[in-house]
Amino acid sequence: MTQKRLPFEGLRVCDFSWYGAAPVGTKCLADHGAQVIKMEYSGRPDNTRISMPKVPGKENNLNAGGWFNNMNSSKLCLGLNLGHPRAREVYHRLILVSDIVVENFSPRIKENLGLNYEDYAKLKPDIIWVDQPMQGLTGPHKYRAGFGAIITPLGGLSYLTGFPNRPPVGTGTNYTDYVVNPGQLMLATIGALRRRQRTGKGQHIVMPQIASAASVLETAILNYTVNNRIQERSGNRTPYAAPHGCYPCKGEDRDCMYITPLGPALGRKDDRWCVIAVSSDDEWRAFCDVIGNPAWTKDPKFATLLGRKKNEDELDALVAEWTRERLPEEVMLLMQHAGVPAGVVQDGEDVLIHDPHLKARGYYVYQDHSEAGHTAYDGIAFKLSATPGKLRSPAPRIGEHTEFVCKEILGMAGEEINELLVEGVLEIG
Repeated sequence: MTQKRLPFEGLRVCDFSWYGAAPVGTKCLADHGAQVIKMEYSGRPDNTRISMPKVPGKENNLNAGGWFNNMNSSKLCLGLNLGHPRAREVYHRLILVSDIVVENFSPRIKENLGLNYEDYAKLKPDIIWVDQPMQGLTGPHKYRAGFGAIITPLGGLSYLTGFPNRPPVGTGTNYTDYVVNPGQLMLATIGALRRRQRTGKGQHIVMPQIASAASVLETAILNYTVNNRIQERSGNRTPYAAPHGCYPCKGEDRDCMYITPLGPALGRKDDRWCVIAVSSDDEWRAFCDVIGNPAWTKDPKFATLLGRKKNEDELDALVAEWTRERLPEEVMLLMQHAGVPAGVVQDGEDVLIHDPHLKARGYYVYQDHSEAGHTAYDGIAFKLSATPGKLRSPAPRIGEHTEFVCKEILGMAGEEINELLVEGVLEIG
């Protein structure tokens, strides 16, 4: 059977990005066929390389970081010291033989490196150039740097998380780095590629991370600008559904591994929860059937959505009485079979090992990395019917593909490569 052509085969991406948002976006291009060349140097690596988790015993190994490796599969790595005066000779040549350039530096670094779309568009009019600064390329805040842990509260998302009588709790992770910003980067790039197919012209995409983060606030922004009303935290509740919450469930007898300040420890899995969302009268009737139609479900105060919302504290307490007696998986399956949206609140072990849906989709992919070993990678979150992507290789070591890029793509002679290695411009890993 002939292997289907991946949608971005034949495209080359010059990837200056680091941390989370843009690298997750360029990884998607790489998983779908693009040749993505990431530039790094061991003296100034992508900081996700030094972040936990690390392979046990390799805590100081820059190539054994789980976070970095998970976000950079399918890419090549050119070991290039961007701080060296001669580095520009190399990335200038690489940009001119690339289709797409992606960077998410602060504008100050971008300016120091000479990474200006206007200059390169004169030399290569069909170049697609993506700038993803924190707060834009102009204005009083343009030089302020940061990443998802900063942009999530700055963009207003953190304010809406938590309960109304408590301070915001945040998203628990750098939400914008993994969902919003890389997703919008991908969509914008695909749009520019389609335009280039039709017109032959490139495009400059300026995507401030604060703008794309704020875009998912949806009605909260309209509520303020139109009604002068500030949307507040509502816990797990929503105006159009009840019951709608996260409910405690029965603990599990199987032991699981927990990481404590003193190291790994085994413990009983007691902290189990399941979310349930009832959004219509049909779902309410199905929910009542699942829990056996106890007397309280026939109380007129719960007969309508308005009534259930008015008495939501009492309703949640009654639902929790039923869920506490059951494993979350049982609650989820009973509800889903009846047409009521429900899902288990899962930890890392549940998601990686026990989740039946992710297993059926083959979501997690195990790859053999030369230094990190046999480890799990997040797979592709969506499957294209005609041209499905795939994880084409483990994440690269720093400088793993320096020789290939310099010789095969840039056409450098051995003497030039050696000279740049000696001067500390290039690095081979």
